[in-house]
Formats: sequence, structure tokens, C-alpha cells
Amino acid sequence: MKLPKFEVEQWMTEHEHEAVCNLTDTCIPALTVPELLALDEAGAFQSVKLDYGAITGDERVKEEILTLYSTGDTDNITTSQGCLQGNEMVMETLLEPGDHVITFKPGYQAFSDYPRALGCTVTELPLYEEAKWQPSVTDLEEAMQEPTKLIILNDPNNPTGFRFSNLFVTRMIELAEKQGTWILADEVYRDPRFPSVSDRYEKGISTGSLSKMYSLAGLRFGWIKGPKDLIDTINARRDYSIISTGPLSDTLAGIALSHKGELLERAGGIIRANRNVIEEWLKEEPLCSVNLPEFCTVSFLKYDSPVPSRTLAEDLLKESGVFFVPGACFFQENHLRLSLTADPEDMKKGLSILSKYLHQK
Repeated sequence: MKLPKFEVEQWMTEHEHEAVCNLTDTCIPALTVPELLALDEAGAFQSVKLDYGAITGDERVKEEILTLYSTGDTDNITTSQGCLQGNEMVMETLLEPGDHVITFKPGYQAFSDYPRALGCTVTELPLYEEAKWQPSVTDLEEAMQEPTKLIILNDPNNPTGFRFSNLFVTRMIELAEKQGTWILADEVYRDPRFPSVSDRYEKGISTGSLSKMYSLAGLRFGWIKGPKDLIDTINARRDYSIISTGPLSDTLAGIALSHKGELLERAGGIIRANRNVIEEWLKEEPLCSVNLPEFCTVSFLKYDSPVPSRTLAEDLLKESGVFFVPGACFFQENHLRLSLTADPEDMKKGLSILSKYLHQK
């Protein structure tokens, strides 16, 4: 199985350690171990036995995961090492060579290149910036004239931060029902106040994790929610790869999820503070524009300059330590992935440096 270079992840791996002012991280600033353990009122962590644990995930943590959804029971949940692995487990279970897959761009590269590596035909539908990064229903209808096995979306989307509209999702489900098409929604940035595709469609599959909104990327804890038959099949296959997430991760995940309201409130405060800084900066910066999402950690900044995005990002990092993921990593030039997770003072400083750079070119 041959996979191309994963542009976003490789960029982060190669350059993030040089960052002084990180304006592109997708995760709410991480909790420390003492901060997380301070939430463990029952002392669950002190009694963890470091065996394999429950192979498909501790029942109590599955019950906590279910509180993020409106349908299903613990038979509809299995665990993974992060959301990315959850997506991989779903794709490897469902897809065969020759299957047709639909996904969206700009988007997360794995949703296009992993199915291609499995021998699938992939159609990438554009998200339209002028429509606040929404896709076209007509584009989807035309793409589904070919029998489609799976539709994959990041909802909210990485890198734009926008949720797919209710109108689009409703029509997508209608089309999928006619063909028996599966829908895989990576909902790692989802606010649980908004509906999940796994609650709206019988062949809808949702993946999530504690990495982005819950400040715990280092736990590498994720999950899949979907129809029981599919979850059973995934669980039968996991013996070849993951086995279990382990009782240490399961216990810490359960502690975090039992305090999800507090963690999401913390995330919301950080996002709002950064949003305010960005909105004030845009009032004085004619060379940049960005559609800011309602509640997400990422956005996709457009800039007016002939400088390629890789060059711009490399120059800023080298000259000032300001760190961006260039739009080229999402195969879309004249854009930068702009996070809403930074320290607000760093955000002010970094955006000021970006302005100075653009006006000198």
C-alpha cells in the first residue's frame, strides 16, 4: 500500500518545533497531568491496573461518549487511538478496490489519499469560499450519478472551521439513502450541541477524539460511533492492529468526559478571545480576509499577495518565529491555516508581523 506524503502533518512535524508564536495549532492548549487529575474526584486513576483492559473500550467511558450523542447505546461505540485511526479503521473495513468515494476540498488529505491507496476512485467536491466554505448540492447530485460507496467529510471542516449546512446534510442523506451509501463524518471539532450524522442517518458513522476541543491530544484517545453490525466488524478486525486503547487512556478519558462541560467552556473562552483579536485586526488589514466559524479552533485566512504560501510561511517562521500551515498543504494557494487557540497576545503580535510582511512585498 503506497501513500503520498501527508502534507499538513509533515509540515507540522518538520517546522512546529521552531515556532515562537504558533498561530496554526488546531488544539485547545493542552491540560497538564495534574490539571486533569484534579478532576478525578472519585480517585479512579489511583486504582488503574495496567493490563490490556477492555479490548473495545471500557464500558463506563463508552457511556460518557454516548452523552455526546442523542441515539444509540454502548454497542454502537468502539475506541481508537485518536480520531485519525478511527477514520482509518472505518475506511479499511468498508472500502474495496474499485469503490467510488466522495470527499471535499480543501479538506483533510487522508480522506482522499487513503481511499485512493485502497484502490478506490475518489471525487473531490469543492467548498466555495464565497459561500462561507459550503459545498454545492448540484455538485453532489452530479457526483452521485456514479454509484457511491462512501461519502467522507470533516464536520466542522479542517482547515476552514465551517460546519456543513443543515440543508446540505439533509440532501446528502436523502441521496445516500437511495444508493445505500455510507457517510463517514470526522467530527473531531464538533460542538455536541449540534447534531451528529450518526444520529441522523442509519448508515452514518461519526468519529471523534479528545484531541482538539478537550485539550488532551497527548492521550491519543478517540472513538467511532456507528451501526452495531459495522462496529462489530471493526471490533473483529482490531485484533490485527490496535487491540485496545488500554485502561490508562480509558480511565483518563472517562475523567475528562465526565467534565466535558467545563472543558468545552474553557475551549469556548479561548476561541472567543482569539476571534475578537482577529476581527479587530481585520478592520485595519485590507490585504487579508477570513470567514470566521461559529465555534471551531481553525479558520482559513486569505491574503492578497503574489508570494506563494509555502514561501510566506517559511519566511515568517525564519524571521520571527510566527508559525502557519500554508494553504499549499491543502492544495489551495494564497491561504494560511489560522487557529483560534493561541494566547491572545501572541495572536496580536503574530498578526501584526504578518501585516508588516505583506505590506513590504
